[in-house]
Amino acid sequence: MEKILNDFLNHLAVERGLASNTIISYRTDLTGYLAFCHKHNLHDIKGTNKDLIMSYLFQLQASGKSPATIARHLAALNAFYRFALAEGKLSRDPTSDLDTPKLPQKLPGVLSVQEVDLLLNQPRPGEPAGLRDKAMLELLYATGIRVSELVSLNLEQLSLQNKYIRCFGKGAKERIVPLGDVAARYLTEYLERGRCKLVKHSKTPALFVNQHGGRLTRQGFWKIIKKYAAKAKINTRITPHTLRHSFATHLLENGADIRSVQELLGHADISTTQIYTHLTRKKLREVYDRTHPRA
Repeated sequence: MEKILNDFLNHLAVERGLASNTIISYRTDLTGYLAFCHKHNLHDIKGTNKDLIMSYLFQLQASGKSPATIARHLAALNAFYRFALAEGKLSRDPTSDLDTPKLPQKLPGVLSVQEVDLLLNQPRPGEPAGLRDKAMLELLYATGIRVSELVSLNLEQLSLQNKYIRCFGKGAKERIVPLGDVAARYLTEYLERGRCKLVKHSKTPALFVNQHGGRLTRQGFWKIIKKYAAKAKINTRITPHTLRHSFATHLLENGADIRSVQELLGHADISTTQIYTHLTRKKLREVYDRTHPRA
């Protein structure tokens, strides 16, 4: 089964163009499943069946895994078995009639406009790292791009003259996202006065670099945003995607149509974008309850 797994992971990388972190997640989940199969003396995918998969999922549940984690494992198994079926390794997909656990809808954490202002004003633009951090935070809130897209940006993907960035999202899908004046101004300052001092002798094409001149990582960005959230004394739970969630919610609150927000966020399915409408409806309810005389 290891060969089929390697072929499947190669298919995800080459043909579907999935991000390396996504492929690592698939590998981790499916390696666990293969270990479970080997423990039951099953080494051929044709010997696996629905009962075995159910036993594996029950084991995950018994070990304390959350419904979201179990659903992720099942999604990986679905994709793996569909691939094996398409490759002629199986005559039937044993996951085809397995139901994914129903998960409660999890609303993302969102900052108020005032909290965003507070967070974005924490970096000190008088030093190269501060200029970089200010430009990154302004860019994230101006565009709503994913953190993985932010740290993957190269210089050639930024057009300050036309005020847009060209980024590649999930599945290597390209999209053009406009920039606001504020983000463009701080990006210009970072490129003119900050990046040149950070990059030193490196020839990296990366837009955002660390203190050693190499590409900034997601983990590096996570440390940066946590530091500024603590300085700003923001009580809302901050994650790397908080500014992305805030970007989408604030657009909808100010009258943007959901299709445009979907396009800006790079969501393949509009149902993913619709989670933000629940947040705006919740806020409307709070305003109504607080202000209407008969609420």
